[in-house]
Amino acid sequence: MNRRAAHVYTLLCSVLLAGCPTPTSRWAGINPAQLPEEWRTRAERTNYTDTARYDEVVDFCRRLAAASPHARYTTLGVSGEGRALPLVILSSTRSFTPQAAAASGKLLVLVQSCIHAGECDGNDASLALARDILVARTRAALLEHVNLLIMPIFNVDGYERFGPYHRINQNGPREAGWRVTATNLNLNRDYTKADTVEMQQWLRLWVAWQPDFLFDNHVTDGADYQYDLLYSSTLDSLADTHTAFWMRDTLMPQLLARLEADGHRVFPQPDPRDAKDLRKGVVAVGPFPPRFSTGYAAICDRPSILVETHALKPYGQRVRATYDVMVHTLEMLNREPARLRAAIRAADEQTAARRGAEADGRLVLRQKRTEDGRPVVFHAIEQRVRQSEITGSEVVEYAGRPVDVVTTLYDQLRTEASVVPPVAYLIPPQWTDVIERLKLHGIDYFALREPKRLEVQVYHFENVKFAPRPQEGRQRPTYETIVASQTRDFVAGTVVVPMNQRRAKVAAHLLEPEAPDSLVAWGFFNAIFEQKEYAETYVLEPLARRMLAEDAALKAAFEERLRTDAEFAKSPGARLDYFYQRSPYWDAALNLYPVARLMDEDAWVRLQAGARR
Repeated sequence: MNRRAAHVYTLLCSVLLAGCPTPTSRWAGINPAQLPEEWRTRAERTNYTDTARYDEVVDFCRRLAAASPHARYTTLGVSGEGRALPLVILSSTRSFTPQAAAASGKLLVLVQSCIHAGECDGNDASLALARDILVARTRAALLEHVNLLIMPIFNVDGYERFGPYHRINQNGPREAGWRVTATNLNLNRDYTKADTVEMQQWLRLWVAWQPDFLFDNHVTDGADYQYDLLYSSTLDSLADTHTAFWMRDTLMPQLLARLEADGHRVFPQPDPRDAKDLRKGVVAVGPFPPRFSTGYAAICDRPSILVETHALKPYGQRVRATYDVMVHTLEMLNREPARLRAAIRAADEQTAARRGAEADGRLVLRQKRTEDGRPVVFHAIEQRVRQSEITGSEVVEYAGRPVDVVTTLYDQLRTEASVVPPVAYLIPPQWTDVIERLKLHGIDYFALREPKRLEVQVYHFENVKFAPRPQEGRQRPTYETIVASQTRDFVAGTVVVPMNQRRAKVAAHLLEPEAPDSLVAWGFFNAIFEQKEYAETYVLEPLARRMLAEDAALKAAFEERLRTDAEFAKSPGARLDYFYQRSPYWDAALNLYPVARLMDEDAWVRLQAGARR
């Protein structure tokens, strides 16, 4: 459609709207049945029995950009199988580059859908929203104080693993894509480790454009209930208090009220404590660590909403719910843009000033739900419990009748792990995969110009164990940490990560071992847990005898170990290893974390003088 045709189409929509009854929902502002065929999505044309294939989505995006001067079609890059990752930029000021968007003074909102490609509600909702903004112009006001980035399909390879057997408990569309990428990795577990090419390109977009708000559109799994719309939002203390308070006090109360007024049933994404008895309480899902979209936005001090429409509701109802969440949120962002802009500016400044720490001087790494609950009425679906011959146990089945259950909602958090952030981290230059991840995440760093000897904090690992199976393609270790002070020599080229930057929390979550999605927890440093040198018995046994003869304290400790540890006493190898570990031949770097923490402010000042930026 050319520009003249688009103008005619806008006039046509105005005429049609004049004769249309006011809809009970704010969905689209027009009746999709009255749209010209070329501007109806496949979902609309099929009464929400089908969703579009990848090529149709790309074509729709291209036509949107061709029809309006306020849009540009581009891509993030290409997927593992070579498909383009589509991106539509919407801007009334034609701010189609990161630099122009920043100069426009408008808020920047990123909408992403189909990170799990079978969960395609957000794709159809965001395409309809873009059409209504750009072509029908019924939502054109949403660009007054906002620039919009729309990623209709994030997981494009999974999307094209298209078929009817995608999500067994999802009520439409008839065919859809697959949950994971072509390399069988879940993109919504990849935000920190960034193993997929798709996530690496997303991070480059995130760093270049610096969005102020993130939508991540999903569809639930799980139980049946009356709610058609579930959500999770950036309200936890992984995020700066300024943005968390803005979400809690400004956005969410208004958003939830407007969605309820539209006829939606809305609730925090729930996880029943006992699926067979809801009266025992429901837990608000989360908090999400940074491997997930909203957890990652939180450590970037950016507000976000995880939209979870209910999988068992009809597809059209779910698409409308997703659309309404985006419209209401964008309306509120346009109404008070300065308030969010001020919260983000304060968050960035505070994170840099405090090195990511809270007011108590500690940076939060991990949280969990508390046992503090509050009474709620949960709008459930009547369920029965029966004995199953298949499972040999009780199973839940739903009767379809709405029922309200008085129960308890557990949605409070407590800090489970935190750390005093260092002045800077130091990373030996040979750990290139780790340094590359820092670059992808937009973390500032520099390299030492010459060797330095510094007093630093280091972590030693104990009780290291590995999971029997990989998780997201990686063999993850578990461990305990011991902190020690050490004088260490750092070679020229050592990477120094200063913590007086706005991405301080991201740096800490990547480099602190106790963070749930740190790079060491994801297996980037697994080689440090491998013993590489060994001693033969005929050499080690005489050495052990000499050590016993020369060190009375060692002899006493060994004999005590023999008396108190039966397993140790009956193991010749363990007994010899006891002496090997205490000999000068033992590898002191085994189980020693290569990343060091610089805590001395004066040393930091001196260090910068010998830096290469």
